[in-house]
Amino acid sequence: MAKKILIVDDAGMMRMMIKEILTKNGYEVAGEARSVREAVEKYAVLKPDLVTMDVAMPDLNGIDGVKAIRRIDPNANIIMCSAKSNTVMEAIRAGAKGFVVKPFKAAQIVKTVTNVLE
Repeated sequence: MAKKILIVDDAGMMRMMIKEILTKNGYEVAGEARSVREAVEKYAVLKPDLVTMDVAMPDLNGIDGVKAIRRIDPNANIIMCSAKSNTVMEAIRAGAKGFVVKPFKAAQIVKTVTNVLE
């Protein structure tokens, strides 16, 4: 059974690009969210195996999103995707299990997702 992933990014093009990469590599995109609040709600319902989370979001930042999801599920697998490489340590301290710097290559996303899920 394919691992389920929730994609969280306020940019529709970015969600579409990540979805295409993941589905081509055998993952199931269980849902998408445009905001941190929406992501937390969908996480509770969908219970995905992994979340990709942008840092810069319209409501709260992705770091707050990591913390909120980890309150629901302390074992949540969350990967940050951001152009802000200076937030890597903050994301890891918040509970993210991986970080991909934008712009990224498809192979980077797949490798990071695979590593976190193994």
